[in-house]
Order: sequence, then structure tokens, then C-alpha cells
Amino acid sequence: MNQHLTHTVIVAVSFVFAAAAGRAADVDFSHDVVPILRTHCIECHGGKEAKGSFSLNSRVLLVESGHVDLEDPGDSYLLELIESTDTDTQMPPQDRPRLKPAEVDTVRRWIEQQVAWEPGFSFAPPVYEPPLRPRRPELPPAHAGRTNPIDRILDAEVLQRGEEIPAAIDDATFLRRATLDLTGLLPSPETLDAFLQDRSEDKREQVIDALLADKIAYADHWMTFFNDLLRNDYSGTGFITGGRKQVSGWLYQSLLENKPFDQLVQELIAPPTDESRGFIDGIRWRGTVSAGQTVEIQFAQSVAQSFLGINLKCASCHDSFIDRWTLEEAYGLAAVYAPRPLELHRCDKPTGRTAKAAWLFPEIGQVDPAKPPAERLKQLAALMTHRENGRFARTIVNRLWYQLMGRGIVHPLDAMQTEPANADLLDFLGTYLVDHDYDLKQVLRLIATSQAYQSRVQPRDTAGKSAEGYHGPVARRMTAEQFLDAVWQLTGAAPNKFDAPITRTLPRDPSSPTRELHSHWIWNRSDHNAPPQTLVFRKQITLEQPIVSGTAVLTCDNEFTLYVNGRKLDAGTQWTEVKAVDLADAFQQGRNWIVVVATNTTNSPSPAGLFFQAQLTFEEGDETSIIADDSWQTSETIPASLQASKDGGPGPWQSAVIVPALDAWSAAVNPQAIDLLNRPDGVGQPTVRAGLLKNTALMRSLGRPGREQIVSMRPTQLSTLEAIDLANESQLAAAFARGAKRIQAMPFADTEHMVRYIYAFALSRQPTADELATMTAYLGDTPTTEAVQDALWAICMLPEFLLVR
Repeated sequence: MNQHLTHTVIVAVSFVFAAAAGRAADVDFSHDVVPILRTHCIECHGGKEAKGSFSLNSRVLLVESGHVDLEDPGDSYLLELIESTDTDTQMPPQDRPRLKPAEVDTVRRWIEQQVAWEPGFSFAPPVYEPPLRPRRPELPPAHAGRTNPIDRILDAEVLQRGEEIPAAIDDATFLRRATLDLTGLLPSPETLDAFLQDRSEDKREQVIDALLADKIAYADHWMTFFNDLLRNDYSGTGFITGGRKQVSGWLYQSLLENKPFDQLVQELIAPPTDESRGFIDGIRWRGTVSAGQTVEIQFAQSVAQSFLGINLKCASCHDSFIDRWTLEEAYGLAAVYAPRPLELHRCDKPTGRTAKAAWLFPEIGQVDPAKPPAERLKQLAALMTHRENGRFARTIVNRLWYQLMGRGIVHPLDAMQTEPANADLLDFLGTYLVDHDYDLKQVLRLIATSQAYQSRVQPRDTAGKSAEGYHGPVARRMTAEQFLDAVWQLTGAAPNKFDAPITRTLPRDPSSPTRELHSHWIWNRSDHNAPPQTLVFRKQITLEQPIVSGTAVLTCDNEFTLYVNGRKLDAGTQWTEVKAVDLADAFQQGRNWIVVVATNTTNSPSPAGLFFQAQLTFEEGDETSIIADDSWQTSETIPASLQASKDGGPGPWQSAVIVPALDAWSAAVNPQAIDLLNRPDGVGQPTVRAGLLKNTALMRSLGRPGREQIVSMRPTQLSTLEAIDLANESQLAAAFARGAKRIQAMPFADTEHMVRYIYAFALSRQPTADELATMTAYLGDTPTTEAVQDALWAICMLPEFLLVR
């Protein structure tokens, strides 16, 4: 072999060995790197864990984190951490085994080789991907005559598991549950008694229809649900500075008219007027904010969470560690709203990239980024409510199911990427909503009329079984608003005014006749120099037939208390506030007495007068008016008991005197009285509801959120603060004190009658023999105000009262 050939062979062999050495130096990601990461890193930085906002779930997350430097691998922060001897910064932490030198070398060579990663590999657990488009499942055959589609689906599931179908609830339990769920109120003892006496086969369906038809009660109650979902409130962060706007008036009117849900959402995303714009504008925080707090990012997060059950909060900072959403997708949705180019920020650091306006599901269409913001919002609203967007319908029906059943079909509610407990049920409800033109009341009716809803609740400590399927409704705590409304119903202690800037009346039927004012102001003298005094006024009315409805409007300069046939109906202390009183159950066929105790409370002679007008409607539609005039009688003698003296007492009596109306009286009273007399619901302003009031310390302790963030699920556990407030809170004490006086003054036959009334109102049942004996023994034959107050405390603190069961 000549020298030249020898040199050639040596060089060739050298290249072979060098190549072999290079191949030996290659790191096998699956066999060399993954075991090291699993052993030392993934517990804190993989799957759903991302401590320090650092995740190893994918190569993209690792590279974008800045922990590896692909241009200068030796300067990578990841190497610094695993080689460090500083106990404050070393990784793994000092309580965990460190990487061996050979393992450190493997990681180093892996970074030098540009962090080679097997395509499709992730340390994150497999993520369920729900279908986008609607699915119409085939309904199983009905079992035992249970034909409601919900029952057909759930009965098949329960029977397939070899379990018994949950037992049904009795009528009283059903009435309380349905009334609280659909209107947020307790059924009155009179309503309960009538329902229990009703022998109609469809009486439950009739009750559900009547509750959903009560427009004001429905709007009052569901206002709370939507306020939580849209982070709308009447006070709080941003309202004083102008950095936040309410949608209260628009929202309440939308609920009153039962606006289709797709239209409601369209008006929220692409507001036709400023009335519904507050939702997408979010909160303009004062001072410096992070990139994730800008109104554009708030928009993306709010729209995705409220209407799709998607949490974009993680993806607003970096590619999500817990689901498939990416930083680019979150910013793309934000850019739909943005009035100017929007730069992507990763972990609050600018990336130099500009977001492109885009919708999350291009399968059904896309937003045109070249259009101006208003047009982009209209496109987004149309895509969100597209009939092929099954996620939109599924998300809201899942929320409604939770409200009535205590646990979502997908749970938690804002994790709609989670596999549902019953996909057929969720898909059926979603398509049912769309088939019924997005009418939420139709979905609520379908759920409430099902035997599944009308089944016995499962105890909360076993409610976790629901994740594996349906086992019956879950017992739920009353919301703060439900609890306060129930206490106020029982005690008559509701506030006189509400805070929500809404119009709480139904539109008047133009074809109905207009009622006019005919009443005068009356006193015992005609001049405007009445001394400080209290008078009794009375009027006898004889009715040839029973009435079907009746409304009285009245006020007094300065105070009044109204009785009809010895029953106290209402009172007022502000002459500028006209009270409207429902008379439907107050009058009877035959002779009736109207009695008013009126007081001029000033310290010197001043104008005084009583204003009263009532409209009574009979079965044939005829009406009659009762007005204040000189046919009334008045007396300065106040009887000891107006309940016992149904006619106002022995007198002496004289004819009332018409007092010329002051301009101030007419200006303040007449418009209110005309409006109240002509309301279509036949009664005046309904009782003030807690959901229409500003948040209070008591409501916060009972679980009402501050609403700076969207809240779809209230706390389910009793907190220490709540327990303390329930036992000691001054507002409750005042309500129970007022309620005790009210109940004490009612015409009960005896103490047992009183106890039965309280139990029927609070718990929708009669007391057991032991409860009746204990309570009547405590109250005694002549219950004191303090004893009745204690009884109300005791009943309202029972878990049975606090739960929707």
C-alpha cells in the first residue's frame, strides 16, 4: 500500500470513528431525558403544576420560558439551577435528591442539541376535547311512564349501573324547592295550603308555569345569577372613578321580557347602545397594571369564561399549562376588541409580535382582522351565537342545570374542556335550547318538570358521586340573597328602597282602561294648621260579591298604618312615598271595615292629610273605587287593639273633612298614585329584594362576591365568619325584632296556631309533635315579643331553613 493510499484510509477511518463518536454523543430524548425530568422536575413543573410559571409540558413552553439559551447553551438558566449549590435557588430543592453528574451532563448535551423533542409528546395529561358542533342524541325508551326527555336519559344511566331510581319528593318539599329555585322566594303558608289541597294531576306543572310567568319575581331572582356571571354590580371597584359601567337597567329589562339568550349575548358582545356596553369594557384599573389586566385581555377572558366556559387566564400570560389554549389564541380574541394594534406579552414581557384578531373556532367562520372594532365585534357576536357553535348552548344549559340540581353536568362550570358526566344529557339540553329559540325559561321548565329534579336530594357529603353520574339533586345552601329574602318574607322587614338603577314595572297593556284619581285629602279640619296628633279614620264597605283583585294606594302627611277587617296590611312614614297594597285577600263578600291610624308628627301646627284610593275588580270584570272623602269617619280615640276592634273602636266619631290639596302634595303623590293604580300586575311596587341592593358585610359573609371577577359558583361550605354573622349580625337581629312584633300582632287563635304558621312559612311543613310541644311551651299562652323573636332566630338557623332541599 503506497503512502498516499495509506493516508487516505487513515483519514476515512478517522471520519468514520468521528461520526460514530458523534452519534454516541446524541441524546435520546425519550430514553435519556424523559426519565430524568420525570424523576426530578415534573412533580412541580409538569401536568397541571407550573410552579414559578415554569412548565416542562412541551418544548414550546420550555423554550419560551427563557430557561434554556439555544444560542449559548452553557449559559442556560436551567443548567444554573440544577448545578447550583445555593440552597435558596438550587433545583430540585434541598429536600429532594439532586441530579447526578451524569444526569447533569445529559441535560447539558440535550440543550446543546437544541432541546430535541419527540413530536406530539407532552408531560400534560390527555385533555378531553369536546365537540364543537351540536349533537342530537337518540333518546332511550321511557321507563315506568317517565316521558320527560331528561328522565329518559338519566333513568337509562341509573338502570345501566344497576341502581334504583331516586325516590320522589312530596308536594310541600317540591313547592318550596321550585319556588326558591325559580323566583328565589319562599311559598307563603296560604300558597302552600292551597297547593296541598289541590287534587289536579298536573298541579306541579301549573305551579312551575305560574312561577316562570311571574315576570318581576323571575327577573329579581335571576338578576343575581347574571350579575355574578357578567360581574355586574351597583357599587364597588371602578364605579366612583368612572372606570366601570353597569348594565343593570338593560339586563333587568332583558329578564323582564325574557329576551332570547343568543340576542342577549349578541347585545353584550356588540352593544347596540351604551346600556349594555359595560360588560365588554370591563374595569379600567387605576395605576399601572399587568398585561393580563388590560381591558383588551379582560374582554377575551370574560367572553370566553361567561359564554364558553373556557378559562383563558393562564393563556393570557403564556401557553396554558392545563389545557390547549395558547397565548396567541388569547391575544387573538383580545384583538377583536382592541381599538389599536395589540402587542403580545409573555409573562408580562413584550414579545415584539402583534396579535391578529381571531375567533377561537375557525371551523364555523372567522373574524376579519381588517375590519374596524365595531364590525369585528358584530362578527364575533354572530360566531359566538352561531347555531353550529354547540359549546355556546352547552355552557349556559350546564349553568342552569347547576342552579337547579346543585352540580353541573360538566363540573366545575368554567372547565367545559372536562368530559361531561352524561354527554347525551348535555347535548340534548343544548339542542333543546336552540330548538326553542334560546328561551332560557323553556330549559328551566323542562328541568323543573322532570322527575330527576323532583327527586330526593343526596346529602352533600356524598355529592361527589355525581362526578360519576346522576344520583339525584344535591342539597344546596341558599344564596345570600335567597336567605335575606326569606327572612324578610317571614318578618316583613324588607327595606323600603333598592339600589339597582332599574325600572321594576311591567309594560302596561295599551288596550286596558286607564284608572284616574278621584281621591281627596282628609283630616278632622280643613285648614293647614293641624296640631301634632293621631287620628283613627274608618270606612265601611259592603260587597255584594267577592273580588278577584284589588289595589289600594295611600299616603299620609306624616305617618299611617292600614288595617282591613282587623288585619294590619301596611304602614308608611314618608308622605312623599305612596304605598300600594294588595287587597285581593283582605276583603270578603258582605261588610268590610277599612281603618287607618294617621299621625301628624310635627312639633307645631302644620298641614296634615290622609290620601286613599282603592280599585276593586269583580269576577265579571266590573270595577269599583273607594276614595277618601267626607263619607269617612274620624276619631281621636285610639282603641287598645285594632285587631280586636275591627271597626276602629267605640269613637266618638265625626265626619272627616276634606283638606284642600297642597301643590306639594299633588306634585309628589299624584304621578305615583296614577302609576301604581294602572300597573298590569294589579298591585304596587313588589317587596324589595336583596339582589337589588348594594353588597353589605352580611351578604359578603353569606357568600355574595365582590364581582370584580366573574363568579359562576358560590361557596358551598359554611365559613366561620358566616356562622358568627348568622348568630350575631345586627341587621338580622333588627329583622327578627320587627318580625316578632308583626307576628305577635296577627290574629292567631292560640300559640299553637302561631307556631304552625311560622313552620309553614319558613320550612313549608308543619312542626312535628315534639317541635310543636317544645315551641309552644317556650312561647307560653301569651307570647312576648322577645320570645317570638327567639323562635324566629331558632327556626331560621336550622340547616333545614338554610338549604334548598
